Amino acid sequence: MAGYRKVDDGGKKRVLIVGAGAAGMSCAQHLAQHPEKFDVTVVDAVDYCGGQAFSIPIDKEKHGASWLNQGVQGGSNIFHHTMTMFSRQGHHADPVKLQVSFGKDDKFWTNVFPTKLLARHTKEIKRFHTMLKIVRWFEVIFAIIPIKVLMKLFFFSEEFANTVALPMVALFLGTGNYTPEVPSIILERLVTSPTYGMWYPGDPLTVASNLPPMVVFPNFSIFYEDWRKNLVEKGVKVRLSTEVTEVVSRDKSGVVVKIIKRTPEPDHHNAVSAWVAPASDPHGGADADAEEVEEHYDELVLCVLADTANRILGRTASYREKKVLGSAKFSDDITVTHTDSDYMKRHYENFYNPEQAVSQIDGVDQTTRIEMAKKSFKPMYYIKEYPEDLSKLEMCFDCTNYQSQFPPEVKFEDHVFQTIFLNKKRDGHLWSIDEIDESKIIRKDWWHQLCHSFTHYLFVIPWMMFLQGRKHTRFAAAWTLINAHEIAVMSGIAAAVDLGAQYPEDLERDKFALLSFRLYYLLVYGRWYRKKAPQEGPGKDWASGLYGSIYQGPGVVNEDRTMWREEQKKGNST
Repeated sequence: MAGYRKVDDGGKKRVLIVGAGAAGMSCAQHLAQHPEKFDVTVVDAVDYCGGQAFSIPIDKEKHGASWLNQGVQGGSNIFHHTMTMFSRQGHHADPVKLQVSFGKDDKFWTNVFPTKLLARHTKEIKRFHTMLKIVRWFEVIFAIIPIKVLMKLFFFSEEFANTVALPMVALFLGTGNYTPEVPSIILERLVTSPTYGMWYPGDPLTVASNLPPMVVFPNFSIFYEDWRKNLVEKGVKVRLSTEVTEVVSRDKSGVVVKIIKRTPEPDHHNAVSAWVAPASDPHGGADADAEEVEEHYDELVLCVLADTANRILGRTASYREKKVLGSAKFSDDITVTHTDSDYMKRHYENFYNPEQAVSQIDGVDQTTRIEMAKKSFKPMYYIKEYPEDLSKLEMCFDCTNYQSQFPPEVKFEDHVFQTIFLNKKRDGHLWSIDEIDESKIIRKDWWHQLCHSFTHYLFVIPWMMFLQGRKHTRFAAAWTLINAHEIAVMSGIAAAVDLGAQYPEDLERDKFALLSFRLYYLLVYGRWYRKKAPQEGPGKDWASGLYGSIYQGPGVVNEDRTMWREEQKKGNST
C-alpha cells in the first residue's frame, strides 16, 4: 500500500518528478502549494513541457490559423480536473458537437444521418442494444471479456462487428488496432452510461444518433509554457533537456539517480538518446558523449510510460514492479499531419452523399436528420477499415473541422488532416502511408502508445496499489488507468496527495471531480480520500447534469469557435 517517508529533521522533502507532461506538471503544481514541505524538481528529456500534448506552427494564410494542436486535441465535459488546470493558467476549452465518418462506400456510417450500411444491419443493431442491456445486468461476468469474444458470443456478423461496433470504441480511447482486445465493459458503458457514455443514449435504429458534446483544447504549447513559468515562480525547478538514465539505488536514505544533460533541438523535440536506443537505430543514439551525474532525492515520481519506468528503475526494480510494469503493452504508431485532400477523398467519406443516405429505418422516418446533414455534415473524426482485414483500422482527424482556432468555413483543399497509422510492427504492411503526397505533408510524429488490451485490466491496474509508495517511488500517468488527458492530470494530483499535499478545495466541492478522484485514488493507491474542505466556497456550482458530470466551472466557454474569434483579434487566425 502507499505511504510516505517523513523527514525527521523537519527539512523539506526533496521530490524528483520525471516527465513534464500532464501528470508531472499537475503533481508539481500541487506539491508547490506547500513550499514549506517540498523541494520539487521536474525533469524531461525533451525541451518543452506537455509530453504528447504540444502545438505546431502552420501557414495562417493558407489554412486560416497559425497553429495546430498535435497529439492531444480534445476531450469530454467530464474532464473537470483538466479544465480547472486550464482556468488556473488563464486558458479555456471550447465546446464542440462531434461528427464522425466511419468506413467508406458501402461500409460507411455516421452519427449524423442514417446510411445503407445501417439499414442493412437493422436486426443486428436491435440485437446489439439488447446485448448491451444484458452486459450491464451481468457486468461482473462480462466486464473483462474482450469485445471480439463478446461479438462472437452474441453471433454478430463480421461486417457489423468490425465496421459498426469496433469504431465506436476506437474513437473514445484511441485504442486503434487493439480495439478487439478492449474489455467489453468499455463498449457497454460508452452506450449505456449517462455520465461518460459518448454514445448515450444509444439509438436502437441507427446505433448512435447523438452528437456527443465534447471540448477542444487551447494552444497546448502556450498553455504548458505558461504552466511552466507559474511553477518556476512558485519555486519548482523545471529542468528541460534533462534525462534520467538510471535509478542507482532506492533505500532508507532515499533515491539516487543518474542524469544527463541533453542537447536541445530547434523544434524542442530532442532525438532519442544513446541510453535508450543505440546509434544504429534511425531514431536513437543522440548525446552519446553526455556525462552522467548522480543526484539524491527523498522521493521519486515517475510520470513516464510503464516500459520507460521499468527501464529507468533497472536493477533497483523489484520483481513485482518488473511483472506489473512489464505487463503494459505498447505499439509504435505514426501521425502524418498533411493537407492531401485527394488522399482523404480516396479513403474517407468527407461530404454528404444522397446515394448513401436512407430516408427510413425500419419504417421510421429519418428526413429531419438527412436535412440537417445536407446543410452541416462536417466530419471531424474518421476511421478506415483495411479491406484485407476489417478488424484493422486507420484513424484520422479533420483538424480544421474539429479544432476551434480555425474559421468556420475553409476550402476543403486547405483543410489540415492528421492521419494515424497504427502498430507498425504488426500491421505496417497494411498501411497506405505512401499514398499521401509528400509535398503536402506538414509533419510526421511517432508515438509509443498504450494498447488497451483486456490484459491491462487484469495484470496492470489491479496491482498498481501494491507498487505505489514502495521504495520511495510513485507512478503517475494515463496508463495507470485509461489513456486520457484527464486521467494523467488526476494521476499527478494523486501522487502529490499521497506524498502529503492537499487536494484542491474547489475541486473537492465539485462533486463529480471529487468522486472521480476518489475512485482513481482507491483503485490505484488502495485508499479512500476523505473530504477536508468546508462545504461553502468556489467549486460548489461547477458540477451540473446527471451526477454532476457536466463541467460548468472556469476553463470552458459556452460558445463554439470562441478561440477563433480570440485568435482573430491577436492576428493568429483569419
